Amino acid sequence: MAGEKPDYRFSLANERTFLAWIRTGLALLAGGLASAQFLQPLPIAHLREVIAVAMLVLGGVVAVRAVDHWARTERAMRLGTDLPRSRFPAVLALVVALGAVVLIVAVLLKAAG
Repeated sequence: MAGEKPDYRFSLANERTFLAWIRTGLALLAGGLASAQFLQPLPIAHLREVIAVAMLVLGGVVAVRAVDHWARTERAMRLGTDLPRSRFPAVLALVVALGAVVLIVAVLLKAAG
């Protein structure tokens, strides 16, 4: 990599952040597989499959984003520039909140029906 070797504490912090994102991606993948295998049929047609695929895709996106952010952060530290800004955590939080709303509606529909 270009630039000077940064303080190892910052590199280790960057790696910890990367690993946290990988854990999040793995949890989303596990949730997607669990939804596909164990979730009971929902009152909306194919909602179970949509939930499972959405979680699997989101897990893959999180993993790719983790690598990209780790590399950009490492490069910025080595070059002594500002760390890269990211809106991804906010976007991920909104997607998860939207998924929660969809699931709440599905649970309420099932309870009513």
